[in-house]
Amino acid sequence: MASQTLRTLMRTVDVLVTATFSPAAVVAVGLADLYGRIPLRIGLGFGSAAIALASQDTGADADANRAEAVSSALAMGLLAGVPIALCGVSLGGPLIRLFGASGATVALGATYLGVVLATAPARHVSLVASRALQGTGDTRTPMYVTGVTNLTNITGSLVLGLGLLGVASYGVLGVAAATAASNVLSAALLVATIHYRKADLALVRPRDLVVARQLLAVAAPKIAEGFATTLAEFPFNALLLGFGTPVNAGFQIGRRVYQQVTGPLSRGYRTAVGVLVGHALGDGDPGEARYRGWATTGLAVGTVGTIGLVLVALAPDAVRLLAGGSPDALPYATSFARVYGYTAAFVAAFTVLSGALGGASETRIPLFARTTGVFGGLVGGTYALGVVLGWGPLGAYVAVGGQYVWMAAVAVVGFACSDWARRATDMMAERGSTTPDD
Repeated sequence: MASQTLRTLMRTVDVLVTATFSPAAVVAVGLADLYGRIPLRIGLGFGSAAIALASQDTGADADANRAEAVSSALAMGLLAGVPIALCGVSLGGPLIRLFGASGATVALGATYLGVVLATAPARHVSLVASRALQGTGDTRTPMYVTGVTNLTNITGSLVLGLGLLGVASYGVLGVAAATAASNVLSAALLVATIHYRKADLALVRPRDLVVARQLLAVAAPKIAEGFATTLAEFPFNALLLGFGTPVNAGFQIGRRVYQQVTGPLSRGYRTAVGVLVGHALGDGDPGEARYRGWATTGLAVGTVGTIGLVLVALAPDAVRLLAGGSPDALPYATSFARVYGYTAAFVAAFTVLSGALGGASETRIPLFARTTGVFGGLVGGTYALGVVLGWGPLGAYVAVGGQYVWMAAVAVVGFACSDWARRATDMMAERGSTTPDD
């Protein structure tokens, strides 16, 4: 949770800094960040596979297979980042124009996108290495590294973006450069930690095709889930822009408030439950794995749901901190923040159960929940309610909340009814971490 809070705080500072420039800067960075999430989605996909296999092999005391899985995931992540970096550097302007943006929004968005995506390979490596360490039960090292790199990022954003300490102000370019430097530094520190300081987690030359295939089998649905989320954001943001630039800016600000306040807790629970479930399955105790999944979900719903209700009450003051030079966006930001607050318990339930299923190598159920939620609920609901029925921004508020209720319901049914424990057991036996009778 501390790691997630620090990372989210870094992104919040970026929004605060860009909000001092203009509404166009807020929208530009928000739109560019949609593409910037592509390496995040891919990195999280391979990271989820690494944490699943690493946690299971840790529970089964299969150190050789764990080293193979972690090393393979790092190599896959590094290679997958190269084409993304090339696209970001060469196609920034056209990619931002796909949203219907123009003028300063395109220029600023292309600048931010090119610089940040240039470090996509490093971002992938950082995400995989962090989750590999977490899969072994070490969640402190990623926190320390996140603290150092995010402090670097925040300082860079303030100094280069605003022009502090006698440095010239580079605006959006300075904010992007700080993020890029943080990505590279994080990857270097985490890989160095694994290589030089973790005696129980070695880096080896990947050779086992079974392990590689299983990594892809776990990672592919997770990556597809991330891409579905990102792809749905394109038409959704276009719909919001159709309601007016202040509405889109309000969404970016309202979501950032929610992500800063409750997002780190949900994601922290997700990581923890994935490790706990994986360890229990590796130890041959599916009953304990199931209990840990439900117990962590209950804890997350209670804590995150309560904080969400506090956010509802404090939304006007919270969004005002980020509105900066975008006063027209303030009422919309408040409404979006309140929607996220009301549905925080549902978001927590889906996020944690996704982590529990991921710890069992079952990433297909969260993919179904997410895909149907974002395309059917978020995009379809916004178009039907906001455009066809003429509700405008109100339709978007309903759609944002409705998607999370649906996703949580699918995750609950999937965790309760699917045979995810058998899937994990079979995969461990196939790669030799356990015997069929374990």
